[in-house]
Amino acid sequence: MGFIKEFKAFAIKGNVLDMAVGIIIGGAFGKIVSSFVSDIVMPPIGALLGGVDFKDLKVVIKEAHIAVMDGETVITPAVTEVALNYGAFVNTVIDFTIIAFAVFMMIKAVNYAKKKEIESPTPAEPLKPSNEEVLLTEIRDLLKSK
Repeated sequence: MGFIKEFKAFAIKGNVLDMAVGIIIGGAFGKIVSSFVSDIVMPPIGALLGGVDFKDLKVVIKEAHIAVMDGETVITPAVTEVALNYGAFVNTVIDFTIIAFAVFMMIKAVNYAKKKEIESPTPAEPLKPSNEEVLLTEIRDLLKSK
């Protein structure tokens, strides 16, 4: 029973729930950024480069071939294409850059807010005069009274 209680205490902690919400929101944000890059950013860049679709950019290492058959006998098996899809990699790098910039700006804003909170003046106690000031004030008052 102790193990179940311990797990329940861990799973219901605020930090775990906050992390779960952050992961879900992060996943949704990642999809939005991927769509933004592939559907909004890359088409104009591809158009500027002569109608290139970045998703289709690749270096083919081995061409694909369909299977050659003689009736039901396979003479040559089918071969799938082997290629370096550098266009998809470019899209992923741009996705990462946008997400990293958004996270950087969010952290910068949070740090700025924390800094402002720390710098905000707290009501301080009125300053008490030092011993020297008290003595000088007493001497002054004595001299005035004479």
